[in-house]
Amino acid sequence: MDYVSALVPPFVMAVFFIALVVTIVKSQGGANKAKEDAAVDAVLARAEAAQQPRSQTHE
Repeated sequence: MDYVSALVPPFVMAVFFIALVVTIVKSQGGANKAKEDAAVDAVLARAEAAQQPRSQTHE
């Protein structure tokens, strides 16, 4: 019975990991995809704009 107790934790973790991946994949896209993409683009643009003045002053 040691082999059963040795195999149960990895099996349970694998099942939860697969469920997590399936949930993430299913939540991608949909009606809010454009809003989410726009929000990410805005954050990236803000971060790039904040870094440009700093990098120019250090040259």
